[in-house]
Amino acid sequence: MATDAPWQAIALRKQAQRQSRIPSAWLLKTPPLTSILDVRSIPRTSGILDSHELSITENYDATSLADAIRSHQLTAEEVTIAFCKRAAIAQQVCNCLTEIFFDKAIERAKLLDKEYERTGKTLGPLHGVPVSLKDSFNVAGFDSSIGIASLTGKPAKENALLVDILLEQGAVLYCKTNIPQTLMALDSDNNVFGRVLNPRNKLATAGGSSGGEGALVAMRGSVLGVGTDVGGSIRIPAMCGGLYGIKPSAERIPYVGQENGSRKGASNIGLPASVGPIAVSLRDCELFLKTVSDARPWERDPSLAYGLWSEQGSIERKPLLGVIRQDGLITPLPPVSKALDETVRSLRSSGLEVIEIDAPAFKKCQSLANKFFGIDGGNRMFDLLEATKEPLTTWLSTRLRRGTPISLDRLVDIHAQKVELETEMLKIWRDPRTGRQIDAFICPVAPHPVPPIDRWNGVSYTSSFVLLDYPAGTLPVRDFREEDLNCVLSDSKPLGSWDKINRELWDEKTIDRRIYLNTTLSVQVVAPKLQERRLYQAMSLIDSILQMKSIGRAKL
Repeated sequence: MATDAPWQAIALRKQAQRQSRIPSAWLLKTPPLTSILDVRSIPRTSGILDSHELSITENYDATSLADAIRSHQLTAEEVTIAFCKRAAIAQQVCNCLTEIFFDKAIERAKLLDKEYERTGKTLGPLHGVPVSLKDSFNVAGFDSSIGIASLTGKPAKENALLVDILLEQGAVLYCKTNIPQTLMALDSDNNVFGRVLNPRNKLATAGGSSGGEGALVAMRGSVLGVGTDVGGSIRIPAMCGGLYGIKPSAERIPYVGQENGSRKGASNIGLPASVGPIAVSLRDCELFLKTVSDARPWERDPSLAYGLWSEQGSIERKPLLGVIRQDGLITPLPPVSKALDETVRSLRSSGLEVIEIDAPAFKKCQSLANKFFGIDGGNRMFDLLEATKEPLTTWLSTRLRRGTPISLDRLVDIHAQKVELETEMLKIWRDPRTGRQIDAFICPVAPHPVPPIDRWNGVSYTSSFVLLDYPAGTLPVRDFREEDLNCVLSDSKPLGSWDKINRELWDEKTIDRRIYLNTTLSVQVVAPKLQERRLYQAMSLIDSILQMKSIGRAKL
């Protein structure tokens, strides 16, 4: 008689543990019908949140929550309870959580309220604001299993540095969020916790690898979440949820103290991941970046660069923006180009100068980035999986293999190629006609709209800016409309295999285009390395113009 592999029993125990941490009063009486694809209204109809709690979770962003707590309009305790309830509901309909610590969060919120009453001073800019975290962040006393069975039952002994900084600045941490197995997929599915579902459309991907974070924020079970990005893992889930997300340069926000399935030090010779926010408002991204930067994290993490928020660049008084319409590898599908066109037209009609950028080196970035992603052969990750006889998920099973670590000569060679490419790409930041500095440029987040589950095609539009270490952010433009279904696909010859596959995401013979309804079309905004404040200012300018032009902004 065959016995189950160890990972299966581990997964069942871990899921039972997670379920036990949701209070019975917060459980849905009946699960939503499978035919209901948009589940964002479930918290309102569930009866679990009262009208005040619905208002707290639906009518505030993190910035206004901090203001309301500071002005005594709200208490940290009532805000925390409201978001814990909503996060519990989000878990039941989207499977977005991994570790739940609602009790500890409510206890902390009570202490914050007492301390504020006693001293008249808030602990910091995030005083009383609930903040959710991607599973990879170490939180003392809880697993950072990243969806791998052999890493469960091994709670972290200490907090990641960023966790300590957030607590020092007054944040209330209450849950960690679901991710893909190995953190190397763009749909968040693993054998321990299962698959994250997109609350806007359960047939569409929630993205990855910060997919649980994006789903939780899209459900407003959080208004400010923290993810990581080494190929698009903040920007892609933000796009999938119709949210804002910023990937800073790698030396800006502390990454130390995380579990990522790799050997310590591996990122120093590969492409280091960045840490950044996924949020319901752009100003909440600034709140996070400013709060962490002004806490002087470089004094506690030697891998970080110096820079208070006020020192991280700014756009010119008369800004000059650029647009890159395609990367030369994958042509954006018609709705993506249309949203980019609409954005450029809105900016130009408002008086902003937007120039077309010719970036022939852009097409070289993805192939070089791919060489970095496999430098260790994935051997530690496979060791972790094999320890409990855990298989790869279906999507990864045809894409990931144990390999041979790269040789020193080859490693030196690809680093030399990287420096050469970085130098070549610096040319795009000047207008070739006038010599003026370009403040930021816009381009697609992806060459397709938010696709069906497991059909994300290519990461060249996001991973390129990890290779170059440019800060980049996702900015929602508008919801996908019925009229967008009629956009015509070009009959030109595909640029290559990736482009051919991408066209299948619009070809009516290979996809039902109506899958894209109720998703959001977004653009990506990019600034030079370590210029996060400059990026934020450019995004804020673009966002304000799009809102003023009212071209059908997505509503959360």
